[in-house]
Amino acid sequence: MSTTQSVTEIVTAIGLMSGTSMDGIDAALIRTDGDDYVEAIDAVTLAYDGAFRARLRSILGGIGEVGDVEADLTRRHAEAVHALLHQANLSADQVAVIGFHGHTILHTPDLGRTWQIGDGLGLAAGVGIDVISDLRTADVAAGGQGAPLVPVFHRALVKDLPRPVAVLNIGGVANVTWIGRGTDDLLAFDTGPGNALIDDWCARRIGAARDEGGTLAAIGHADPDLLDRLMSHPYFAATPPKSLDRDAFGQWAMARTEGLSDADGAAVLTEFTTHSIAAAARWFPEPVERWVVAGGGRYNATLMAGLRSRMNVPVLAADALGWDGDALEAQAFAYLAVRSLGRLPITYPGTTGVAVPHTGGRLNFATPREMPG
Repeated sequence: MSTTQSVTEIVTAIGLMSGTSMDGIDAALIRTDGDDYVEAIDAVTLAYDGAFRARLRSILGGIGEVGDVEADLTRRHAEAVHALLHQANLSADQVAVIGFHGHTILHTPDLGRTWQIGDGLGLAAGVGIDVISDLRTADVAAGGQGAPLVPVFHRALVKDLPRPVAVLNIGGVANVTWIGRGTDDLLAFDTGPGNALIDDWCARRIGAARDEGGTLAAIGHADPDLLDRLMSHPYFAATPPKSLDRDAFGQWAMARTEGLSDADGAAVLTEFTTHSIAAAARWFPEPVERWVVAGGGRYNATLMAGLRSRMNVPVLAADALGWDGDALEAQAFAYLAVRSLGRLPITYPGTTGVAVPHTGGRLNFATPREMPG
């Protein structure tokens, strides 16, 4: 199968993302051919209330009342779809497919397991649109990491930019896509912590969901010796492709920062994110012309300043290129759903470590249909 094959038809698709930051659901509407044409149409975000966020956090690792939370999560995703259709003044029959990521509660690809909760069939029935779900499992079953999935979408977005270029997403975990000069010159991996450690620190210490704008970290001091100890984690010496669970550094990092003040802890954890991202560049086959940053981390001014101080090329927020940095991952899952419908690759040896380019996803019909033959 050619990795540049297109589904040929430009279709309207919705993508849904509930990320590791657990802040809510992003829903995005795009038109795409599943190749190099991507047109952003509209997007909405439905924030999680504190009670549901706590319930979601309680099942991480696959424990507790997973079924009840999954049902509630699916219902909330249906609400996001209806809200997006209403905002865009579209009906369900004008949308070809939904890419439904669900929410990752367990990711241990080295043990052959990744688990995203969310009822794809129930969502399809609830909104009246076919749904592609379970986008990671096939890659893991084929020996890949199952993450990150967005690099092929990043490739489509940067088609007119000078290359090589790095597209960085800072969610709960940070991941980067290096895109080279050739069509399939892709390298992608999780760089290390993103917002998760900072968010968890703020939740424990000051009862806040996040360090808004990086203001707490800005008044703190990051102990360089402690930072060196954090950067000694064996993950950073592992050759990519590689990926992380949201809480891979959680207990390990918190044990090393426990005695710090609120501000100093926020400062060192923020520096930990920026240092680990900067260190990721050692794995790039060729230096990049620029970094483009998406995800919630781009709102953290202290984090962004740290990145800019460590890179010798421009570091731009995705919005500076006209991209919607909040909707980017949701847009990616709409794009991946269209590729999945066309049986096109969504993962590559350089993105997940899978042996050959691989498609994935499970098709859930909105209405029962007879199978051919």
